[in-house]
Amino acid sequence: MATTNLSAYEKNAVPSAKGVRFGLVVSEWNADITENLFKGAHQTLLENGALPQDILRWNVPGSFELIYGCKKMIQTEQLDAIIAIGNVIQGETKHFDFVCEGVTQGIKDLNLQYELPVIFCVLTDQHKQQSIDRSGGRLGNKGVESAIAAIKMAALNAS
Repeated sequence: MATTNLSAYEKNAVPSAKGVRFGLVVSEWNADITENLFKGAHQTLLENGALPQDILRWNVPGSFELIYGCKKMIQTEQLDAIIAIGNVIQGETKHFDFVCEGVTQGIKDLNLQYELPVIFCVLTDQHKQQSIDRSGGRLGNKGVESAIAAIKMAALNAS
């Protein structure tokens, strides 16, 4: 569980995002949470030099569909990094476990299969309040943290 502010970072330690192209694949499930994550990521990319026209957004129905959305984006767009944005909240069945495991492994597989970093920005929480706390609430915004990771990984990939 996060205990520090997910939005905190050292701006001078982040490479410029100017001229870097980013894809954001956003789950529509739990849209109040994923929209906040998207806003955090999008704003952070802009604050670090990315141009609005260099940020592409695609929506997919749910977190499990992030894998295919990211794969399709890799295959059809010229990008330097992708951020997969989703939210899964534990319910009363094992569905949570299967979705979380599938998404985690799927994003990992994309990172191994393609020469393009795909950043995991999927909140997997026990209850809604944890998701609120991590999507712009008291613990900051995982979208910000993911955008910084995308910038750094794009720079690493370019070197």
